[in-house]
Amino acid sequence: MSYATVSTRGAVSIVTLNRPERLNAISGELLDDFHLALDQVNQDASTCAIVIAGEGRAFCAGDDLKEFDKQSENEASIRLHIDRIQRITRDLMFNDKPVIGAIHGFAVGGGFEWLLNCDLVVAADDLVCFFPEMEWGQFVTGGVTHLLPQAVGYQRAMELWLLGDRHTAQQLLAMGIVNRVVARDLLLETALGLAERVASRSRLSVSRLKRLVNRELSSTLAHSLDLEADATIDAFESPDAAQRVSAFAKRKSS
Repeated sequence: MSYATVSTRGAVSIVTLNRPERLNAISGELLDDFHLALDQVNQDASTCAIVIAGEGRAFCAGDDLKEFDKQSENEASIRLHIDRIQRITRDLMFNDKPVIGAIHGFAVGGGFEWLLNCDLVVAADDLVCFFPEMEWGQFVTGGVTHLLPQAVGYQRAMELWLLGDRHTAQQLLAMGIVNRVVARDLLLETALGLAERVASRSRLSVSRLKRLVNRELSSTLAHSLDLEADATIDAFESPDAAQRVSAFAKRKSS
């Protein structure tokens, strides 16, 4: 079974996370399949725009806590997990094809980071986003320590990280994090409509625009990813993290 599927509509490719029984929570297999799907559409000459979405009740509920012990077994396993997550950010941002997010349900932790890695975002009216990392004794990645303050300002970014409060689609729209909010049943068609409009533009101009913007971002963002990786490894290795993740998992299951 693939945890990320690819379908096409004209010049638009749709990559869908496909682990609905776990709310598309992040596992090693999902990360590998998501990367392969994104690499496929990035290499496809007939694809002019990409839509990313999630199957089932959520886009992505963040890290699968059932895999925490496996992920944090040693520094090599931690670094492998972080490399896999950050590879998705590079797949989404360091290519010449615009990525439109069709995001619904929960976009938590890494799922929220992937939302922020999109070029445009259409949110369903049931969307809820938050960063639980500080509560879990973990650390954010996806380049968001660079991207988020630019998008919403320093204090608001710190609020999102430090407090970890849940934010609705309308709140995210007011912050400028998403571009559209629509009813859940209109989500995919609205995202596809935007993607088809983008795909109808000059491919040369669009690809150069994204490459130019990312060229300005690339060195700073790459440095942020390296720093986030180091901080995440330190967090995973901390005994405090294991205790916090275990306590959160127990509260969630009770």
